[in-house]
Amino acid sequence: MTPKARVLVVDDSPTMRGLIKAVLRSDPGIDVVGEAGDAMEARAAIKQLNPDVITLDIEMPDMNGLEFLEKIMKLRPMPVIMVSTLTHRGAEATLAALEIGAFDCVGKPVPGDPTPFGQLAEIVKAAARSQRHLPDTAASGQAAHTHSAPSDYQPSRKIIAIGASTGGVEALIAVLTKFPANCPPTVITQHMPSTFTKSFAERLDRLCAPKVKEAEDGDRLQIGQIYLAPGGERHMEVANTMAPRCLLSEGGPVNGHRPSVDVLFDSVVKVAGKKAVGVILTGMGRDGAAGLLRMRQAGAETIGQNEKTCVVYGMPRVAKELGGVCHEVPLNSIGEEILSLTTTTSRKDRVA
Repeated sequence: MTPKARVLVVDDSPTMRGLIKAVLRSDPGIDVVGEAGDAMEARAAIKQLNPDVITLDIEMPDMNGLEFLEKIMKLRPMPVIMVSTLTHRGAEATLAALEIGAFDCVGKPVPGDPTPFGQLAEIVKAAARSQRHLPDTAASGQAAHTHSAPSDYQPSRKIIAIGASTGGVEALIAVLTKFPANCPPTVITQHMPSTFTKSFAERLDRLCAPKVKEAEDGDRLQIGQIYLAPGGERHMEVANTMAPRCLLSEGGPVNGHRPSVDVLFDSVVKVAGKKAVGVILTGMGRDGAAGLLRMRQAGAETIGQNEKTCVVYGMPRVAKELGGVCHEVPLNSIGEEILSLTTTTSRKDRVA
């Protein structure tokens, strides 16, 4: 029998603590062992209760959630789920938390929300199961802010498609900061709230040599450009109308997600076939696994992040079990692996 996930709830609002506790206690696989209203109370509770997982409010008095998270990750690393307002300011703070090492983030509910914290229980249980650790310096986002691509890199006529979920912020930073300014056109679906994707794209753009943007409907795929699917009500696909472009399409959730990695990968199969590289990174569930298999069956090269370096070995595990992974690679080598599969020394194959 799987032991219950033992959770400490940290939030300065008694109302919010009560709501989080009620949501978590409704799941038989979770035991809320305590609560705290600030960092000092939380520190004492951690020592006394030794929880498996912490939910942590970003905005707290005295010491905010980011400062407290840094101390946790340095002194007593454990899975921490950040609870944030779904605002631009909240998005910036949450992205910083994910880079520091937070397991995942959830948005605080807004008035009229029929299912407040709808995915929180599943995230907590995944966090308790994970072998969460601070990434080593070679794989961490902070250490990956240098551009190490070969100076003679020449892109082949390929499209790179990447899917990620829980743990994807630091994973994408580690991968994309290895890309040169003339990388092949790259499309990414990262499971993330709609208010966060624009801030994340801006953050990546500051860190990476290529240009990074939140994708817009009709964006033409170009060398040196990375397109991040906007969170929200539409899927991102690649369509070939005279030239490959981003298409933001309507449709219900696929594998519980919108945008869905499977939808992106399936569109790349139709447009690029074997002239593509598919990459599946850390994440809960199975979104993208079947699509990666279809990419491989179409002749594309495919990469899966290995178990040891995943925050959650879910999506890559299912992709591997289905036979969709050609190359299983640790996070700190995925950038170089992608470049080796998309370079050419043949002049006729180079993209102007």
